[in-house]
Amino acid sequence: MTATLYGIANCDTVKKARRFLDERGTGYVFHDYKKAGADPALLARFVGAFGWEPVVNRRGTTWRKIDEATRAAVVDAASAIAVLAANPSAIKRPIIEMDGRWMIGFDEASWSTLP
Repeated sequence: MTATLYGIANCDTVKKARRFLDERGTGYVFHDYKKAGADPALLARFVGAFGWEPVVNRRGTTWRKIDEATRAAVVDAASAIAVLAANPSAIKRPIIEMDGRWMIGFDEASWSTLP
C-alpha cells in the first residue's frame, strides 16, 4: 500500500514524518507544494477530510506575512481555499492520505495507527 504525503520538503515537521515513514518501511509518494502546487481541487479534498479551519496554518510565518485584510476574509471553505491556493506554505503540514484515511499534522502515536 502506498500513501501520499503532502507538505514542503524543508519543513522540519515534514522531515520528521518522512523519517518516520521511511523507518517503518511505508511506501509513499511525496507531494511538495513548492514544486507540484496545491490547486483548489486538492485543497477541497483536504477541506472535505478535515474541515477548512484545521487546514489553515495560522501559526506559521507565511500566514503572518499575508496582509491583515486577506487573513480576516478567511471565514469559510471557499475563502480558505482561495488564500491557500495562492499561499501553499500556509497549509497545515504534513497531511497524509493512506487507503482513504487522512491525518493532518505529525504525531508519532497517531501515525503509528496507520496501516
